[in-house]
Amino acid sequence: QARLRESGPGLLKPSQTLSLTCIVSGASISANGTYWSWIRQPPGKGLEWIGYIAASGDSYRNPTLKSRTSISRDPSRNQFTLQLSSVTPDDTAVYFCARGNSYFGNWGQGTQVTVSS
Repeated sequence: QARLRESGPGLLKPSQTLSLTCIVSGASISANGTYWSWIRQPPGKGLEWIGYIAASGDSYRNPTLKSRTSISRDPSRNQFTLQLSSVTPDDTAVYFCARGNSYFGNWGQGTQVTVSS
């Protein structure tokens, strides 16, 4: 059973870059066939999938966010990272990391990110 925990700043100003790290235990992010995703939920709205990184290192991002996002990984630390550039108040949300790319079997508890001047 994978356990995931998000880590990163809770408050940013517009135009800054958000960087979140997901620390994984109980499973290897390099295990064949595994995928590791970022998902967010803005206040009062549904879940929005941001993108994933595969065990191979390949990544795929939501086209609506692709120009501002990058997802990377550090196998030596068993963690993966989301970067979202040029944030605006519309990026305010609870951000989750999860195992999977369409069905998500394990989730982190989520971290609140607020963008405000």
